[in-house]
Amino acid sequence: MKQITKWLAAALIALGLNQAVWADGVPDFRETLQAAEQGDAYAQYNLGIMYDNGRGVRQDYAQAVQWYRKAAEQGLAEAQYNLGVAYAQGLGVHQDDAQAVQWYRKAAEQGLAEAQYNLGVAYAQGLGVHQDDAQAVQWYRKAAEQGLAQAQSDLGLMYYKGEGVRQDNAQAVHWFRKAAEQGLAQAQSNLGVMYYKGRGVRQDDAQAVQWYRRAAEQGDAQAQSYLGDMYVQGRGVRQDDAQAVQWYRKAAEQGLARAQFNLGVMYDNGRGVRQDDAQAVQWYRKAAEQGYAGAQNNLGVMYEQGQGVLQDLALAQEWYGKACDNGNQDGCDNDQRLKAGY
Repeated sequence: MKQITKWLAAALIALGLNQAVWADGVPDFRETLQAAEQGDAYAQYNLGIMYDNGRGVRQDYAQAVQWYRKAAEQGLAEAQYNLGVAYAQGLGVHQDDAQAVQWYRKAAEQGLAEAQYNLGVAYAQGLGVHQDDAQAVQWYRKAAEQGLAQAQSDLGLMYYKGEGVRQDNAQAVHWFRKAAEQGLAQAQSNLGVMYYKGRGVRQDDAQAVQWYRRAAEQGDAQAQSYLGDMYVQGRGVRQDDAQAVQWYRKAAEQGLARAQFNLGVMYDNGRGVRQDDAQAVQWYRKAAEQGYAGAQNNLGVMYEQGQGVLQDLALAQEWYGKACDNGNQDGCDNDQRLKAGY
């Protein structure tokens, strides 16, 4: 059975580590080198940035690490943080999460929000430390209260999931909103989900659309896909299949499997586009190869019926079997039907 998915994905979006912090207005290389060699910590830090980013000198991560270390050992929080990032990413040093955590902690304890956030990520993911959601929440909160949008968004996610803190949708909305109002696309998308589901706020499709759109216009694939759903269903907007196709395509071209599947359905059924079995097969295949069960089943249907591809019952059964293995009941039913010979 071929259909458009009717439910939004349950998982909200988390973020990863912050990148290195860059100083503003990095001065002349020779002047910076002279000051750095005389032991000026800020000059050592700026020299590290220049090597790290290839500003005024050929990029050299090992040299960047050398100068970050000198400034970090003098207690400069920004240098400690950037040295932690270098260890986390293995740039100029052997990758070492434990060393990254050590340097993040030094900077975090001095109040650097980016370091507090990355230390929270390390605890959340068990990178260089034992996994500990409560510690993750503690460090996310410190950074969030300083206004760091990524930390606010991830703290909201911890409240949404009830990880390291008692589950609380109202608190999740509170932190998502703070990050969303700073323009963070992932938080905007997550806030849209909360309005769509009526979790922590009164259910409001128009608000969901508003936040999805803000994130979608920044290129967030999940939000683009969700906005496509709203146009298909006519929720919070006038029903418009052509608009749905436009948003599904944007997300599908970024590789989002559920959007690829839904775009395949639109081509399959001629909704918002001219009906085109070959295009349907193309998009089903992209999603199916990522393990999306509905697409695997629908690709099986196309092979069984010879729509957009040459009929091939063996391939149909193969895709039905994959869909079944991924929990798709239609795939299981179709697999059993073909095995029984009807």
